[in-house]
Amino acid sequence: MSTPHVVVVMGVAGTGKTTIGPLLAARLGVPYAEGDDFHPQANIAKMSAGTPLDDDDRWPWLDAIGAWAHQRAGLGGVVSCSALKRSYRDRLRAAAPGVVFVHLTGDRALIEDRMTHRQGHFMPTALLDSQFATLQPLQPDEAGVAVDVAGSPDEITERAAKALSELPGSAA
Repeated sequence: MSTPHVVVVMGVAGTGKTTIGPLLAARLGVPYAEGDDFHPQANIAKMSAGTPLDDDDRWPWLDAIGAWAHQRAGLGGVVSCSALKRSYRDRLRAAAPGVVFVHLTGDRALIEDRMTHRQGHFMPTALLDSQFATLQPLQPDEAGVAVDVAGSPDEITERAAKALSELPGSAA
């Protein structure tokens, strides 16, 4: 299976973007980019200290991800990015109009449990409430799919790939 789309795997912290993104990219046969790698060091320091980012912190990060997505237009790719607000997704679409979103969704308790068990990540569980407060789910006019994060990474990836294959313009 392949896709001409650039897919943004989105959702609150702890939904598995960094786990599902590479699995989905492998399944689709396209490159993967880790969204966290696009953050400037100042953003990482701020989040590590338990301080949520504001929009001024996010714009350069979103622009860097948008530039990567633009370069992959027509070739396909998968990148992880929380993309919690509609305005963030609009900014990504402005840079790369063909992007589609896979919104990883799930029960807050499950997500918090997963966050408490992961190792070596800068995002503390304390910021999960601010993530859910900020989240604006995909709207009907946005190209993308919502995928529940219950189950194994392989099951989630399978659901995401199937949902993507049903989008208009996919090459499934």
